[in-house]
Amino acid sequence: MEYRNIKSKERQSFSCGPKRRLRQEKRQVQINVGLMVPHGCDLKPVRGRTLPLFTDPEIAAPELLKLAVQKMRVFYKDMDEGPYVLLYPDCSEVVHVPGTERPFTLAEYKKEIGKTYCRISLFICIEKHFREDDVGSESDSDSDSEIVITTRSRAEFSQADTVVFKPQNQSTPKNKPKDEVDESGNPSTTNPGQIAISDSEDNLDPPGCSLAKSTCYSRYTDLYAPCVEEEEDEPVPVNVESIPDTTMENADLTLLDIIANLSHPIDRGRVSRFNISRSNVWDGAIRGFKRATYSETCDMLVKFTDDTGAFEDGIDAGGPRREFLTLLMNQLRDRPIFDGPPGRRFLVYNANAVREDEYYLAGKMIAVSVVHGGPGPHFLSEDFVRYLAAQSSFKATIDLVTDEEIGKALREIESAASVEALQECTLRHSTMLQTAGCLRHTSTLEGKRTIVSDYLRWYILDRNSSVIGRFKEGLSALNFLTALQQYPTLLAPVLFHSEEKLTALKLERLFKPDLSPSGSNRRLREGQTLGYWADYLLDCEEGQAAVRVEDLFMFVTGLTSLPPSGLEPVPKIEFLDLPFPMANTCTNTLKLPLLDSYNVFKSRMDYGIQNSPGFGCL
Repeated sequence: MEYRNIKSKERQSFSCGPKRRLRQEKRQVQINVGLMVPHGCDLKPVRGRTLPLFTDPEIAAPELLKLAVQKMRVFYKDMDEGPYVLLYPDCSEVVHVPGTERPFTLAEYKKEIGKTYCRISLFICIEKHFREDDVGSESDSDSDSEIVITTRSRAEFSQADTVVFKPQNQSTPKNKPKDEVDESGNPSTTNPGQIAISDSEDNLDPPGCSLAKSTCYSRYTDLYAPCVEEEEDEPVPVNVESIPDTTMENADLTLLDIIANLSHPIDRGRVSRFNISRSNVWDGAIRGFKRATYSETCDMLVKFTDDTGAFEDGIDAGGPRREFLTLLMNQLRDRPIFDGPPGRRFLVYNANAVREDEYYLAGKMIAVSVVHGGPGPHFLSEDFVRYLAAQSSFKATIDLVTDEEIGKALREIESAASVEALQECTLRHSTMLQTAGCLRHTSTLEGKRTIVSDYLRWYILDRNSSVIGRFKEGLSALNFLTALQQYPTLLAPVLFHSEEKLTALKLERLFKPDLSPSGSNRRLREGQTLGYWADYLLDCEEGQAAVRVEDLFMFVTGLTSLPPSGLEPVPKIEFLDLPFPMANTCTNTLKLPLLDSYNVFKSRMDYGIQNSPGFGCL
């Protein structure tokens, strides 16, 4: 018992540390935001316009409204200017936590309704529409307001009262007067759907009867209200627990942390098999991804069928898997679903690819490659990636357009020197501009930039919106798209083209030599070979060798660049008394030959790397 008390005091003295507290303080959660528009005399959510929104749980209503409007405008360019108001699902304005006088915060609202954050839905609505419908005045109270019972003598004071439920079958008196008159001689102002009783009838029921009926009905609505869906589209909850609870700007968060969290669902005890021929990598990849038993949450077992000698499996340390994913990203770059200059490509509609569902497969391939330890595509346009990451910036230039006639027309518009020349140019290309919805009268020369920018956005994004949507569904595998939208600063560079390349210095620092004991004769030869190795790296970088730095890295690891998930195990160098180099891609090991001169070393390295039939084994 004494031991238990001591251990209890020790646990109480433990501290979670400043980094842990910082992550808790900066934790973000996901909710859903939608759009409400007038529908008859009510407001109704717009079908298909519900988006996920990541935010601080302690956010107040005004800040949440700004984030929601910004999110909707990023995805829907037809949004009105506003101003907007933030609404609960019952169309009441978000000011206080329902049923209390406490100012709204997301955390307090979640605690009050007892739902998880990903099940919370709020809506924005144009303030003019909200005020016209006068929804807020009836939705702020917790009492039952669906059935309004008024007396005839007081009916004129409640003309704004409305009824949600209207009986479909109503009996009509045979001799109904045009204008009903109450007992006092005044015209009745009871609205249709209201139940009007006389003052004398108010006292017929026992005291408290009306209250009892209201309480019963309130209990009924309280019991069944949670079962009523407030939107026609059921929001799909996202497993936000698999994403680190930190903000995008958290300096402690790294790309390796994000990829590591995304890879948690992968079951290393189960495998999805891929039989790949290097002469046709794409065909084998399609068969593997379309196999009925395939799952992105299983590990990958890759077998190259065109290797000479024994086949090697790629599940232990992932050498063949990394090589396969590298070759796959190279094949994907040249598929007809992409258009644009090299390194700045974007999706384009292709009817045959739509039939084969290639856009979905392409998105899934990219997500699987990044999370399973392979490379990113590194060939997508930065504007296209920013759009996928739900960012509003769009700075595309005309050189992205591969159609010569369209590019020439846009350059003519962009180079117009006067308003008259601009108007004449737009008239000449009116058919092209009208197709994109960009044909407009311009009275200033500044309008040419807007025309070109709008056309480029239509050319790259809007005209391909259907296939982009399917591509995003594939990219959602393993929650990769969710992470991309939450951490665009870290994850976006994985997808678009980067000028950063492998260098001789990086490889020299990356590979750790396994040396013999100091003072031995073999240690002297190994030291000399390390000097040859450093010079050979410089020759590869400067183009003085038969292979490039990327080819050498591919020979050892199966990759042409450092993967987003990091490289495990750490690459190392061993030494052999053999004439040619060898490599083991599963353990990232390069075995250098011990030779007497640099020229011989260089020629043997060139020959060995260029002629290795499989995984670097000559």
